[in-house]
Amino acid sequence: MELGEIAKAIESELDDKDSVREIAIKSSREIIRVASEIIMKLHRREECMEALRKIKEEVWHLKSLLLNEYPDLFYAGFVQNALQEYVEAMLLYHYLQSGELPGHQELNVNPGAYLLGAGDLVGELRREVLESLRNGDFTRAERDLSMMEKLYEMLMLFNYPSGLVPIKQKQDMARALVEKTRGEITIATMNRNLEEKMRKILNHESKI
Repeated sequence: MELGEIAKAIESELDDKDSVREIAIKSSREIIRVASEIIMKLHRREECMEALRKIKEEVWHLKSLLLNEYPDLFYAGFVQNALQEYVEAMLLYHYLQSGELPGHQELNVNPGAYLLGAGDLVGELRREVLESLRNGDFTRAERDLSMMEKLYEMLMLFNYPSGLVPIKQKQDMARALVEKTRGEITIATMNRNLEEKMRKILNHESKI
């Protein structure tokens, strides 16, 4: 085969791959957008079933597009970032619904995307803790902190090169958020106990 023919064959294949890549980029952006929408609605306790249906459909479409023909694109950074956001949204949804988390096989994602999404969930649970503290729901705040701690402990089980799964930053972030949140719950609990003691003293003095 002449070099010109070889070049044309390569160009045709690369053109096809580039077209698929552009579609995958658009799909990944949509997954990230919908994931953010779901997380926002979950925190606001708003209905999000349509968004959940949409993101599952988009993830399925993305995987179908890439895994058979271009698996190397599937593991590109922009796709894995989108799957990470998908995992974060789905984990938050299931946790708020049942208090439990599905595994990576249940979500049908690769382990790396799952671990990074789980790391981001720690930050979302911190938001839940702060909201519970504002509402005086210390039981809920303690429950959410417990899940944050469990997630951090799980993340610390993994010690792999960043080329395999860049988890070190998620581990550091999770540790900092857990420590900060634990301190805030402790302070809030102390303030509540102090207020209760003061209230009892004032009630007692008013009866004298």
